[in-house]
Amino acid sequence: MLKKIRKTLAVLFFIAVMLLFLDFTGTLHHWLGWTAKIQFMPAVLALNVVIIVALALLTLVFGRIYCSVICPLGVLQDIISWFHGRRKKNRFTYSKEVKWLRYPVLVLFIALVLAGVGSIFTLLEPYGTFGLIATNLFQPIYQWCNNGIAAIAEHYHSYGIYTVEVWVKSIASLATAAVLFIVIAVLAWRGGRTYCNTVCPVGTFLSLISRFSLLKVHIDDDKCIKCGMCTRNCKSSCIDYKNGTVDHSRCVTCGNCIDKCHKDAIYYGRPRKVVAVEDTPQQQEGVDKAKRAFLIGSGVALATTAMAQAKKKVDGGLAAIEDKKMPERKNPITPPGSLNARNMHQHCVACQLCVAECPNQVLHPSGDLLNFMQPIMSYERGYCRPECNRCSQVCPAGAIKPITIEQKSSTQIGHAVWTHFLCIPTRDKNDDGTPVSCGNCARHCPTGAITMIQLDENDENSPMVPSINEAKCIGCGACEYVCPSRPVSAIHVEGHEDHRTV
Repeated sequence: MLKKIRKTLAVLFFIAVMLLFLDFTGTLHHWLGWTAKIQFMPAVLALNVVIIVALALLTLVFGRIYCSVICPLGVLQDIISWFHGRRKKNRFTYSKEVKWLRYPVLVLFIALVLAGVGSIFTLLEPYGTFGLIATNLFQPIYQWCNNGIAAIAEHYHSYGIYTVEVWVKSIASLATAAVLFIVIAVLAWRGGRTYCNTVCPVGTFLSLISRFSLLKVHIDDDKCIKCGMCTRNCKSSCIDYKNGTVDHSRCVTCGNCIDKCHKDAIYYGRPRKVVAVEDTPQQQEGVDKAKRAFLIGSGVALATTAMAQAKKKVDGGLAAIEDKKMPERKNPITPPGSLNARNMHQHCVACQLCVAECPNQVLHPSGDLLNFMQPIMSYERGYCRPECNRCSQVCPAGAIKPITIEQKSSTQIGHAVWTHFLCIPTRDKNDDGTPVSCGNCARHCPTGAITMIQLDENDENSPMVPSINEAKCIGCGACEYVCPSRPVSAIHVEGHEDHRTV
């Protein structure tokens, strides 16, 4: 019963969290966004005391249920290990706790969090690691499948499913996600929950509580025949059948050992008392099973095609348009609602849920060591539309605070800067020798911060160039995106370390 309940809830939680990262329509967050907010580290960084206390109490009563049910990276490891288990059964062995590794990692992790050095600890945190893998590896596969189905549906004149552009957010994030997935997959394939019990700081922290949990896995020495089936099926390698002991700090309460024991020598709950003379063994067994089923059921419930060939963008069907390159910015641009770069560094777990949800493709994972894998903004593929606040709605860690459309429209995250020698009117001429006119930046500026003026007011033939009113510019990047200059826009946005209100 324990294993069935645990597996059912684990699958449901995993699917829900995965769909958050795969969904590109922005509709599922309304229903499933809570699954990201109950993750341990986002709750800590968001100072969500209710969630933190609830998870601590859950662990204190039931053990590390969080690791086996709620944590998506833990469930991903179980899935990988399950595939290996189909080929090779009874493959695990008991191993002692690696204290020299797991506790120093936890101390280092806490120190980095307190110091606000988010670029390093996010690679250790399980939810952020899962988000990085899901966004960079699983989401493109999902989108390719969607595009394949959309192409088939379009052939039959059905347009309920539409195609989306599949793009690499950054080479650094793709490579990092691939390396992390391979490492975690190898560890899970060979040793089950090796990562959770040697590297994961959340698992180590919860293990300090689970030592004192009310309900635990116990071995009844009177019934145990020392067959070793429990040890060979324990993915946490925490059961020493020879000595009849269980390392409760590493046990994730998966129920595998109970399921494999045919002598009822392993049970989950409080330590069994000596059966009274008037009670028959059958009666006592029935009471124990009923209590286990009730406690676990009620407790866990409370915790609760792709395109064959990429099409070229063309201008009038005559010439391929050169892709834009990201300009070199003195200060990175952080999303509206992040308040400042310091708040982003201290609270972001780099799960990249905001990157996956951004409909305008302006959020990218940073490759800079100071904010590694955290989101920054750039406008090669779109601009930050004033009417969109989706990233602030999906962030579970408080790195991007929820803001309204009105607040976003008045938040200055940066300001535009014009580069003279890149601007088309200053460098290109018509056949008659007159400057080429443009003005795209001024026409598309949603705040009216850009006006076109003559470069030389004393020369009537002087080209019209943009003039920027920094006081009105909010840094949305519309000017940078629509600028026809290639490969770098003639006008770009410089980020503000602290956001302002205009």
